[in-house]
Amino acid sequence: MELVLATKNEDKIREIKEALQNLPIRILTFKDFPKFPLLVEDKDTLNGNAKVKARGVAKFTHKIALADDTGLEVEALGGAPGVLSSRFAGEGASYEDNNRKLLSLLKKVPLHRRRATFRCVMVISDGAEREKVVEGTCQGRIVWRGRGRTGFGYDPLFQPQGYERTFAELSLKEKNRISHRGKALEKLKKILELWPKVK
Repeated sequence: MELVLATKNEDKIREIKEALQNLPIRILTFKDFPKFPLLVEDKDTLNGNAKVKARGVAKFTHKIALADDTGLEVEALGGAPGVLSSRFAGEGASYEDNNRKLLSLLKKVPLHRRRATFRCVMVISDGAEREKVVEGTCQGRIVWRGRGRTGFGYDPLFQPQGYERTFAELSLKEKNRISHRGKALEKLKKILELWPKVK
């Protein structure tokens, strides 16, 4: 079985490959396909963005595709950045740009009000009649300044509940065990194992 990852984000690709490495599937990426489609995230929900990406890549490659869309929801900001997480500081924003904006907005917010949820929606689609959606979440809080050198995105700022370290201070294996994406991937594994029988 072959599975195409509907993303050009190499950090996400690395995490997904790590989580699915024990399954009897061949994982393909954008590097395996000339003219890989532009993945536009223009929907107002994580679910909507993930579905558009999975369906589009499945139709382009004629293979099963997996897409995810992830958002960081900060309680003190009314759930922002949410669906805009990857472009919180504007189109083309870097991880550092987004982190700076988030810290700036939370500058005067006390630690007990910095509660946050990482949410990941994953969609697997054949581009036609078969499609499954899973979701994973991770509770935590936003720390005062970035810590750690692993991970990506908001990982240096997100301290998962029950941990003293941020995502960026955990190993990839540790992060995948507790993270929003890791939890979604655990659910997805069961679907992939049964995919030939899924209706």
